[in-house]
Amino acid sequence: MENFKIDVDADGIALITFDVPGRSMNTLTSGVMAEIPQIVERIKTDDAIKGAVLTSGKASGFCAGADLGDMAGGMLAGGSLQDAYDAGWKLNGTLRALETCGKPVAAAINGLALGGGLELTLACHYRVVGDDNKIQLGLPEIKVGLFPGGGGTQRLTRLIGVQAAMTAMSAGSSWRPNDAKGAGVVHELVAKGGEVEAAKAWIKGGGKAVQPWDDKSFKLPGGGPYHPAGIQNFLVGNAMLRKQSFGNYPAVLNLMKAVYEGTQVPMDAALRIETRYFIKTLMTPQAQAMIRSLFLSKQELDKGAVRPAGIPASDAKKVTVIGAGMMGAGIAYVQALAGIQTILIDRSQEDADKGKAHVEGLLKKRLSRGQITQDKYDALLASVIATTDYDQIKGSDLVIEAVFENREIKADVTKRAEAQLEAGAVFGSNTSTLPITGLAEASVRPEDFIGIHFFSPVDKMMLVEIIRGEKTGQAAIAKALDYVMKIKKTPIVVDDGRGFYTSRCFGTYVAEGMAMLEEGYAPALIDNIGRMTGMPRGPLEMHDDVALDLSVKIAKQTAVDLGEAYQPLPGSEIVRKMVEDLGRYGRKNGMGFYDYDQKPKKLWSGLADLAPVTINDSTPELVEDQKRRLLYRQAVEVAKCWEEGVIDDPREADVGAILAWGFAPWTGGPITMIDQIGLKAFVEQADVYAERYGDRFKVPQLLRDMAAKGETFYGRFTGAKAAA
Repeated sequence: MENFKIDVDADGIALITFDVPGRSMNTLTSGVMAEIPQIVERIKTDDAIKGAVLTSGKASGFCAGADLGDMAGGMLAGGSLQDAYDAGWKLNGTLRALETCGKPVAAAINGLALGGGLELTLACHYRVVGDDNKIQLGLPEIKVGLFPGGGGTQRLTRLIGVQAAMTAMSAGSSWRPNDAKGAGVVHELVAKGGEVEAAKAWIKGGGKAVQPWDDKSFKLPGGGPYHPAGIQNFLVGNAMLRKQSFGNYPAVLNLMKAVYEGTQVPMDAALRIETRYFIKTLMTPQAQAMIRSLFLSKQELDKGAVRPAGIPASDAKKVTVIGAGMMGAGIAYVQALAGIQTILIDRSQEDADKGKAHVEGLLKKRLSRGQITQDKYDALLASVIATTDYDQIKGSDLVIEAVFENREIKADVTKRAEAQLEAGAVFGSNTSTLPITGLAEASVRPEDFIGIHFFSPVDKMMLVEIIRGEKTGQAAIAKALDYVMKIKKTPIVVDDGRGFYTSRCFGTYVAEGMAMLEEGYAPALIDNIGRMTGMPRGPLEMHDDVALDLSVKIAKQTAVDLGEAYQPLPGSEIVRKMVEDLGRYGRKNGMGFYDYDQKPKKLWSGLADLAPVTINDSTPELVEDQKRRLLYRQAVEVAKCWEEGVIDDPREADVGAILAWGFAPWTGGPITMIDQIGLKAFVEQADVYAERYGDRFKVPQLLRDMAAKGETFYGRFTGAKAAA
């Protein structure tokens, strides 16, 4: 076998080591799936084997789950529903054969076990995990539009009960080892490195080769659908899942159906029910869109798919961050975690120290959770130097300025920093809106000047938008990409322009919400409809989050830059009055469209004085139409960015939209949404909205041309950028 090694010791215990060659992490590839039945047969029929222990041969983890590209291709390749079902049943049938092989099988979990990796261990009779808080155990399939399809919905539910299992699976959450032990997901927690020994000890101690659910006396923890207490999990759970998903994710509903039906029948039938709903889910547009964008495309971008070819790899060892506010301090933190020496500069030592204190606070959280040791904590904190001294920049491979959105301040910082930089070092601006080409005018080395746009909070937001100025060189792009990959973020590369890609397109969601407010829609209706689209928050909530005073500042700077060409955004006068006349800046000062002085937050009662309500009631038809309006407005702007050359890769457009501003993940991103709707139908509906609401919905000629030819973005533009 290629992916597994079997060693039988003197006690007759087979140590099965899982180690997929040529991969940094074990995954359930088609090759692995083909070998698991051979392992089961060997355990079952070899009289020399008294029991088996399954472990990983990789330091990176036990198993990260299924290779989704491989898996989806295999299950959908046959064409018929029966072929897809048969392909989907292979893993479930094999794992059922493992747990009924008649000999005790233990899992020695010596690293993360996610998705199919955890499902593999759940089919073992005993689970031992190392006491290492870096290890995660979970079933996160819901995050890519699926649910567990390797027995997870049935085994986890029978282990920990319907409520706990559904909560974990519907959120895609994971457990640390100690929590997994407490929840009943694993049997034993041992010192790291002692997993195999403990697993063997269980077998030698007379480990039972029967799963709990195969015992005639088994009862489902908490009760099933017809139990007085168990039925409540489904009655309440159905409403909670609807609140969580708004009906946008078929996987959520099908997960509950699989659990509801599966818990009423024996395990063999339950697993077939799971497979049936899993295949049904896999075939939905939502699942296929999310798998492509959030797994396959993201994985490609994480590995540098858009890096310029022919440029040697770089490794940033020292990076200066100028501006020690929340953004700059967040950048310093992720750099420290990546092993990068960081110089954190601000105007005063007090401000610089505040920035380092933020880093310290984030590191303390990791320390308290056992994710780092005290020695590691001390070393990471020491790697961040807070200062006002620009001389400390010397030797930096990269400088990132994260100061106020003001051209003059940024120009001054650029000149002072570049005076300390050596040839080949890169200067990156973290501006979110100001064009890079204009900012680069302050630089004496524009070929090494680039935009490196982070999102707040930096420690949680996984995207970094890299912006090419007119004179930015390919080497600077490559170095910026290498840096972003080193700090374990997902990079996209876009061309210059006001707002670039993400800020420009995100702004349309907020602005369209403001347009609805001006039209007389009730604020609660606007935000409820926004959330129902699948966006993380409503437009008014998001406006509060990004800060109303920032919107006013950006509007003023844009008006100065564009002169007579400046067009105020819908609702801009409402926001100006809220900020300048009433001091309502948004969430940051507790007063915006909402009041935050109590929980839950409440809509500000005075908003009706600035925006009188004339549309307070809704119908299903109105809600669907306005949901479509909010999504189309964003997608039209993405298409405009494409025609203007701001973005030119469908993967970057989709992944960037989802990770940057939370564009409804169930769509797979705006480009996938347009493709799945169909260019012709999309253009026709956008024209309806343009007639009703104005030219901001007018699609670019590119879309009309593609619609006439029956083209799609992924069909026409995939592979446009060459990988390194």
